Amino acid sequence: MTLERWRRITEWPLIVASVLFLVTYSIQVIVDPKGSVGALLEDLLWVSWGTFLIDYIVSLVIAPRRWHWFFTHLFNLATVVLPMLRPLRVLRVVTLLAVLQRTAGRAVRGQIVIYVTGASLLVVYVASLAVLDAERAGGGIIVTFPDAIWWAFTTITTVGYGDLVPITLEGRVIAVGLMLSGIALLGVVSATFASWIVEQVSAENTSRQAATVAHVDALRAEIAELRTVLSRMDPALRATDAKAPVAEPDGPDPRSAKT
Repeated sequence: MTLERWRRITEWPLIVASVLFLVTYSIQVIVDPKGSVGALLEDLLWVSWGTFLIDYIVSLVIAPRRWHWFFTHLFNLATVVLPMLRPLRVLRVVTLLAVLQRTAGRAVRGQIVIYVTGASLLVVYVASLAVLDAERAGGGIIVTFPDAIWWAFTTITTVGYGDLVPITLEGRVIAVGLMLSGIALLGVVSATFASWIVEQVSAENTSRQAATVAHVDALRAEIAELRTVLSRMDPALRATDAKAPVAEPDGPDPRSAKT
């Protein structure tokens, strides 16, 4: 079993586990069910966590360079070693970004636009869930899901009105991550817009250059055609000149006048 083959095998199971986690966690935070329903939701969360744990352990074991793989996949480690910090469990849903990348298609700009849009909405949603979970349990002022959504949007856009702020440690960690995501999002959007402008200018220059080349080719074709016509006309002109009679000069010949 190679690492690449294991990734292909586990790609969709991990996506399903991420969706299961997102739905379950959303119900758990927004509805806040009690009793047997709450216990069932908690069990489903642990099942999704177990799926990620198995994937991490197997990937680490079959990796050809284990230490290199370990240090280059610290984020994967974070998704499995933070089960006790419930708001930070939302890190697991980043697996859904693979679906966004495939859905984007092959066009580079299409990939960027769809990927950034989908990732931003996903980050805002899961950050809202996480901060609501943390602040409601810690006695904060963000106690409803609409307030959490509002806070997440103002934070990721780096506006930060200050009307709603997290007071718990977990909530502030989520806020820092959301701020960094907003800065990264701004950079990606700016780069995409600049790339679009450069492409438009380049396309216009290319069209102008193509038109110039076409005109030059047309002129060359016309010149070649004229040369062909002239080459055909030249022998005919010479033959006409040879057959034409020589005109006699006006007046008597001076030599005959002397005799």
